[in-house]
Amino acid sequence: MVSPSYAVELLQKALELYTPSRSEAALANMIKDKCTNELGFEQVSIDSVGNVIASKGTGEPRILLCGHMDTVPGQVPVRIEDGYLYGRGASDAKAPLIAMLLAASQFPKQSGTVIFAGVVDEEGNATGVKNLVKSKIGLDYAMFGEPSGIDNITIAYKGRLAIRLTCDVGDSAHASAPWLARNSIEEMHDFWRAIKAEIEKVGTADTKANSISCTLTEISGGSSHNVTPQKCKITIDMRIPTITTCQNVLDTVDNVITRVAKEKGVKATYRIEDRTDPFEADHSSALVRALSLGILDVRKKRPVLLRKTGTGDMNVLGNTFKIPVVTYGPGDPHASHTADERVNVEEYVNSIEVFSRALFHMSRIHHIRKQQNGDGKKGK
Repeated sequence: MVSPSYAVELLQKALELYTPSRSEAALANMIKDKCTNELGFEQVSIDSVGNVIASKGTGEPRILLCGHMDTVPGQVPVRIEDGYLYGRGASDAKAPLIAMLLAASQFPKQSGTVIFAGVVDEEGNATGVKNLVKSKIGLDYAMFGEPSGIDNITIAYKGRLAIRLTCDVGDSAHASAPWLARNSIEEMHDFWRAIKAEIEKVGTADTKANSISCTLTEISGGSSHNVTPQKCKITIDMRIPTITTCQNVLDTVDNVITRVAKEKGVKATYRIEDRTDPFEADHSSALVRALSLGILDVRKKRPVLLRKTGTGDMNVLGNTFKIPVVTYGPGDPHASHTADERVNVEEYVNSIEVFSRALFHMSRIHHIRKQQNGDGKKGK
């Protein structure tokens, strides 16, 4: 069994490594070393995009525990204060990552196959999990590590559609004679207002979980302080609920851009920066039951099932593989990405046991259902 002191020390080391998206190599190498020399994994490798993948055991069930190694930019001093461990990624999502790693290391080899994956670029464009999916890894179940809170299970994430829109008015002028050329920043304002109004018209529902959100996250324009801007670019981030699709929203946005560009007589083009469809897990799956039993074993309470307004790696694998998936992990989601990001030390340590118990129940339920079916098929 892994001791609490070892678990806290390992997480602290992970937090001391600065790993913004696409700069995760130091953490990947540290995890690889621990898996090889201390944690008893049988096969350990780092793939072409930087994911670290470790496995042990043979046969069914084949269970993936997947967390991401990257964080958003910005450093938070690593320290323990008042029962909390602080650091960038303490909540999102190095505590879930290391908790899953340690739980996987304790999985009995005779109970099936456990695969741990620490993936890259979740906070970016999901390069890591997309590569994992392309590898066609054989799986029966998958758990993803994100801060749900130790007594909650995340069963749904919104999708994400991000576009980079460019408005080009074709000319510029001296700022002292602005009437000689159109101003791309001013023109872009009309595009943004039209897109936002249309999204709010078609995407507002009774709850935030079922509504389409639309926000402006980046803007750039102009070449000099005394020249009117010929070009302006903005990034629009839209989160898509499970009641629709990215394609439906993209069609709406494309129609608005085409209409406004024609009305104003300016050139407008866009590229898709990210496109991840929404996903909701099967609430009645054996995996949700196994994780619920794990929480009940350790926390003595039944978990709450959450639908989140963010987007996670679960969406990518869940929409591709037809297997039960779920997301769980210690940490307060509202502390993620903040200047005082932290995780409760006791809850982090407890979550390792929750994952371990969930693996135990998953193996047990899988074999029971396989015997009951009598045909080798998994229960849903």
